[in-house]
Amino acid sequence: MALALIIALPFLGICLPLLADRLGRSLCALAAAVGPAAALTLLWMQQPAVFAGELQVVSLEWLPALGLNLSLRLDGLGFLFALLILGIGLLVILYARYYLAKHEPMGRFFAFLLLFMGAMLGVVLSENLLLMLVFWELTSLSSFLLIGFWNGSSDARRGARMALTVTGGGGLALLAGILLLGHIAGSFELSQVLAAGDAIRAHALYPLALILVLLGVFTKSAQFPFHFWLPQAMSAPTPVSAYLHSATMVKAGVFLLARLYPALSGTDWWFYLVSLTGMATLLFGAGMALFQHDLKGLLAYSTISHLGLITLLFGLDTELATVAAVFHIINHATFKASLFMAAGIIDHETGSRDMRRIAGLWKYMPHTAILAMVAASAMAGVPLLNGFLSKEMFFSETLSQDLLGSFNWMIPAAATLAGVFSVAYSLRFIHDVFFNGEPVDLPKYPPHEPPRYMKIPVEVLVFMCLLVGMLPAYTVAPLLASAASASLGGELPYYSLAVWHGLNLPLAMSVVALVGGIIVYACREPLFRWYNGMPEMDAKVLFERAMGLLVKSARWLTGLLESGSLQRYIALMLLSALVLIAVALAPLRRLAGDLPLTPLDGITVLGMLVLCVMAVLTVVFHRNRLKALMTLSCAGLMVALAFARYSAPDLALTQLSVEVVTIILLVLALFFMPDRTPMESSSLRGLRDVLLAGGSGVAVAMLAYAVMTRPYDSIASFFLENSVSGGGGTNVVNVILVDFRGFDTLGEISVLAIAAVGIYGLLAGLHLPHPEHDPNGKAWSRDSHPMILDSIARVLLPLALLVSAFIFLRGHNLPGGGFIAGLITAIALILQYVAHGVEWTQRRLPWSFHSIAGLGVMIAGLTGLGSLAFGFPFLTSAFDHFHIPLLGEIELASALFFDLGVYLAVVGATLLILSNIGHVSQDESSKEVL
Repeated sequence: MALALIIALPFLGICLPLLADRLGRSLCALAAAVGPAAALTLLWMQQPAVFAGELQVVSLEWLPALGLNLSLRLDGLGFLFALLILGIGLLVILYARYYLAKHEPMGRFFAFLLLFMGAMLGVVLSENLLLMLVFWELTSLSSFLLIGFWNGSSDARRGARMALTVTGGGGLALLAGILLLGHIAGSFELSQVLAAGDAIRAHALYPLALILVLLGVFTKSAQFPFHFWLPQAMSAPTPVSAYLHSATMVKAGVFLLARLYPALSGTDWWFYLVSLTGMATLLFGAGMALFQHDLKGLLAYSTISHLGLITLLFGLDTELATVAAVFHIINHATFKASLFMAAGIIDHETGSRDMRRIAGLWKYMPHTAILAMVAASAMAGVPLLNGFLSKEMFFSETLSQDLLGSFNWMIPAAATLAGVFSVAYSLRFIHDVFFNGEPVDLPKYPPHEPPRYMKIPVEVLVFMCLLVGMLPAYTVAPLLASAASASLGGELPYYSLAVWHGLNLPLAMSVVALVGGIIVYACREPLFRWYNGMPEMDAKVLFERAMGLLVKSARWLTGLLESGSLQRYIALMLLSALVLIAVALAPLRRLAGDLPLTPLDGITVLGMLVLCVMAVLTVVFHRNRLKALMTLSCAGLMVALAFARYSAPDLALTQLSVEVVTIILLVLALFFMPDRTPMESSSLRGLRDVLLAGGSGVAVAMLAYAVMTRPYDSIASFFLENSVSGGGGTNVVNVILVDFRGFDTLGEISVLAIAAVGIYGLLAGLHLPHPEHDPNGKAWSRDSHPMILDSIARVLLPLALLVSAFIFLRGHNLPGGGFIAGLITAIALILQYVAHGVEWTQRRLPWSFHSIAGLGVMIAGLTGLGSLAFGFPFLTSAFDHFHIPLLGEIELASALFFDLGVYLAVVGATLLILSNIGHVSQDESSKEVL
């Protein structure tokens, strides 16, 4: 329960800032902080158990047939990331209170932030991998909203689209990879997947599953070559950058690396794919960061570089690489979040992020300068700061690896080179912003310190950098040990968090990085000239071109397939069906099986012949719509008789009712169309249609013959055996509809009601002129409602309603039910419209058909909820026998109420469609339906 609350509290708190937005900015921020603060308190209460090595798993079945359960997990790794998400999230809320302008919708911003926070908590605390994927995609959607928060800016919109496209594409690959892992492990529960590591690595599908999972990881964590979306996302407000792009969203990818490490690591595929990708990202991001003039651009590329460092560590084959990776995740979150916040303060107080303009800020903003310089020093790996400790561990592990054989020296050399650039861009951040002369053409001059409380989040994070850097064993050690142990899935190897390890190679690499970084920064002018001479490659422009090309290709393919010709669509569908049937029948040595066919009698053969003749006549008369409609109705009647002949009275009744409703619908529709259809098809197209129709008929006949002459297992026996005992009814068809497959029926009546409302919306306000003569010039009869039809309709209404009630009440045990009864009622009522006109009928039927259809769906849904209230699955029916005075013993079933919902939904939806088509055909003078 506690784990579910930790995830749910940010979601539950989304409405609070929206409601408090009008009460003041401070109250809005306070309302936004309530949920995360409560969740953080609840999380911290689990700290003793987590640090003791306990694993908490809670599970609730959701869709067990698909392997999707509401399973949550809390171990050291999940605790670490949840702590970062909630802790830094609260600091970002306080920071954003002073960062956002007064005219900006703060409540909406905090709502998006809480949505993202809850999604991230779901990712790191999920035990079920499919559930984790749901939250994973929610982080992409909510980050899209946050990055595009300033939706008036084209850069923000483009950056949001780019982030969503790249991470969403990676999410699809991750989905495929997770499905493969679940297939191999036999479960999507993380505990079982991690325990099946040996089986996964030995499986033939392991390389494919690994590549798909890594695609999801690399796109989310901006690894090369999927890094380009992260710098473009810097168009988001700085609180978003401080939260998403340093501590949370981009860490989701490396979290998944850490989480699946026991199941996927230990192979050459893992080591080379992960380590080489991480090394390329580390070097590329470090090099690019130095040449950025935008303050957040520098931090964005440095983030890419550090994410590459973490990824490289997970790819190394050394004992402590995972410990070093987890340690750097902690350190990077603290110093990078504080640096983004410091950059936001500078932008907020100067109006610019261009390092060529903001200079000499030390004398204007000394407090902010000190905080930013300490954080930048931690990023550079200066001793006595947290970044130094994890970077020392990183250097040490690069010296211990054995991946590239005689080329092993390349990895520590690349690590040292990245360290050189890290020092250089950190030094540029410090010198170019706070020293290096005076500011140039600042939009806001003179700059000054921000509001006091805006600096508190930066102070807290910088203090953590100092505290961890100087006292690691007394601060971060238990958290690191717990998280690293959970990631490794076993005992931790020995390591030391001492500040001083003596004179050794990692220390020498740090010294080289520090000295080399200073030299590179001192020689930056020729480097900048070299960089400016490189071909300009704007990722945003390239991405937009690629998207444009993709859209053009999609339009071309769509135009090729969707020509607007219904005949062409049907032809392609029939041709595809023919190919599939041919492929299915080709392996058969002979078409006939061993079972004999059912013998035919004369009446059945006569009915089949009549059906065939009516079908052929429909085709022959298809240009004369009225004749075609009459022959089509005869064909429908013969189908109903065929159902009755082969012991399917329910289907026969349904077919008859549907046939009547359909014919009325077609008559109303054909009223507005020409009596005859002109010939439009060429002879060649006619030949194509004949061949396709004949081929389809022959293929279906062959398929039916092959199936019916062979034994096959049917689920009919299950329904026949369990209809009475399980559903309390002897009418198996009705029991299936209202019990065994009640959820399907609920969906069907919901779709029917939605379709009826959609048709009503399309026809609302539409009135077509009333024709005065037919296409041959013969005048229409002025008597729209003949007396004979009027008289018959009055007599038929009570009779039809009585039959409908009879069919409805007996449906659970004899042919009938709510669907058939609803159609009979609808036919009886629509007959009144036809016989007496719209206005006459509506004066006597004052009900809203919208309400009737909606009431039917609601009653059916409430019947299902009623079963939940008694602890049974949704839509489980109950039945028993009761003694009622005067009536005696009678069986009552809860499915009767569900059937009542079906009845009302069918009546409401059918009348809503047909009566409104009748409205369209009103005569403008008489307002009467024809």
